[in-house]
Amino acid sequence: MSEIRAILRNAMKEKLARNEVVASMTVRFARSIEIAQIAKTAGFDTLYVDLEHNTLSIDTCCQICIFAQQIGITPLVRVPANTPEYICRVLDGGAMGVITPHVRSAEEARAMVDLVKFPPLGHRSAGGALSHYQYRSFPTNETYAAMNDATSLVVMMETIAALENVEEIIATEGVDMLLIGSNDLCAEMGITGQYDHPRLKEAFARSIAAANKVGKHVGIGGLASRDDLMTQFVQMGARYVSTGTDMAFLMSGCAQRARFVKGISL
Repeated sequence: MSEIRAILRNAMKEKLARNEVVASMTVRFARSIEIAQIAKTAGFDTLYVDLEHNTLSIDTCCQICIFAQQIGITPLVRVPANTPEYICRVLDGGAMGVITPHVRSAEEARAMVDLVKFPPLGHRSAGGALSHYQYRSFPTNETYAAMNDATSLVVMMETIAALENVEEIIATEGVDMLLIGSNDLCAEMGITGQYDHPRLKEAFARSIAAANKVGKHVGIGGLASRDDLMTQFVQMGARYVSTGTDMAFLMSGCAQRARFVKGISL
């Protein structure tokens, strides 16, 4: 193994390559790097900073990502728009991958590859020495190849159009994983909140079959409150589980302790 590849470790990708299940935590509330250590200590393999649904700055997001790198938990970022000013900046700033929302076609997936991957897979621009490889200098050809392997492109499948094109999307070279956004997908299908509806199960089955055919992976999103469905879809072949947000975990713990105290008999 080359020196740069030894430095560039993506724990999430390594687990997926072994066909193991990856546990992920979503960061929406925390504004400091401690959240990465909390996620690591709790046993998560990866976290993703959700810039799509909160007001975190890119600077704060990237500080969390850099610290996560250093302690061996894979940092991803869900961007608010599939544009260079978000994707390229968070990747150069410390993220080891991006989650791109609302991808509806193989053509759109290909455009994401162009932004996320270096040549020859894509057209990502060189950003100089990055935190990913400890700000050291390596031959460009080695850097590009190692970074392409270590960087994850996760496209979200959350529309009917994406489901209809799922085979072509996941087969796009440079796309690493498909993350199913169950909430938005159900809403698009006219079954809002009906997670037990057979159409959602069919969507997972079709997506998993398409991913397995090309040696890639499917992730579960939007089902944090449904352990039964997360279990079912993992058993069907999904290998990445978005377990919930830092805010939800904090609220759950707080509510539990408050109920305990209020329930003490005098």
